[in-house]
Amino acid sequence: MKKSSWKIRALALTLMAVCWLSGCSAHKEISVTAAETQEETRELSLNTETEAETQPEAEPEGRYEKDGKIQSYLTGEWTDVAKANRRPLAIMMSNDKAALPQYGINHAGVVYEAPVEGSMNRYMALIEDYDDLDRIGSVRSCRPYYTFFAREFEAVYAHYGQNTFALPYLEQMEHLDGIKGNGASAYFRTKDRKTPHNAYASGPKLRQAIEASGYADAYLESYEGHYTFAPESAPVCFEDGIAAAKVVPGYQLSNPWFEYHPEDGLYYRYQYGGPHMGDEGQIAVKNIIFQYCLWKYYKPTEYLDIDVHTPATGYYFTNGHGILIRWEKDGAYGVTKYYDMDGQEIKLNPGKTWVCILPNDRMDKAEFYGEQTE
Repeated sequence: MKKSSWKIRALALTLMAVCWLSGCSAHKEISVTAAETQEETRELSLNTETEAETQPEAEPEGRYEKDGKIQSYLTGEWTDVAKANRRPLAIMMSNDKAALPQYGINHAGVVYEAPVEGSMNRYMALIEDYDDLDRIGSVRSCRPYYTFFAREFEAVYAHYGQNTFALPYLEQMEHLDGIKGNGASAYFRTKDRKTPHNAYASGPKLRQAIEASGYADAYLESYEGHYTFAPESAPVCFEDGIAAAKVVPGYQLSNPWFEYHPEDGLYYRYQYGGPHMGDEGQIAVKNIIFQYCLWKYYKPTEYLDIDVHTPATGYYFTNGHGILIRWEKDGAYGVTKYYDMDGQEIKLNPGKTWVCILPNDRMDKAEFYGEQTE
């Protein structure tokens, strides 16, 4: 394939929006008779009634049920009511090369990717329908910032241990630890991987552990969802934005990237030099969010202390293009909202979303290509 003739370095990028307002009209006096005016009024009334009869009914505002389905809080797609109204599972997954492929990740509606120590990334996969998944993972330990991501979706958080700094946060949330408590019965180790890459969770047993722990099954009535989704009839397109047929977040070690496929409108993920495969095929998503965060280390350790509260910038990509965005968190345990440069909350296209958590001082490491590269 032809190599892109240009590449945008994110730190040097300046986005400008130009709005053109037009609509000048000429006016002249027109003399008409009363009879002509009455006839025109009658015709206008008839036309209006005809248009009203043929115009389709507007969809109700907010979340509503249709044919036994309702929009998922994770994807905005129409989902069986029982599953869409149930709190999702937020489960930690390894991305070590020795742990591949990840089992169950193809079922995730949202995936958070964030660095841990040693230049390695780890995932938190949010899954609505996991009841029939006999093997999910491999499952790894918790880091403090993942607990905030899970709480934004009112998810039950699943992990296999944690570092010391995460303990105070876990004590304040509903979680299933694979090492102790009710959660331990939901995890198992296999013989096809070496420790620590062989710990997995069972979907049916996770359901049993949630019930045994007395955790609520449904969302709180006050929960309004995390994302705002565009209607399918009016998808989000940024044709005047950043051309993004290939998107590179700039992570080290696994060196991942996403390639846009216009035939199905999805971004396919690659890493370690080839396609990123789950146990059910290559991972593909509709939306990509780069969320840049401040961070430091828990001294004197190598554990990262990622600040997911202080507002910063990022990017949103969908349908082959992207825009610069800002994000801010609604309170300590509130939802993170994303806004365009005009201050309007962005709308995601219905489908899966991948969120890359990135260091604020590495925006210049992101790369966007207008064409696919070889």
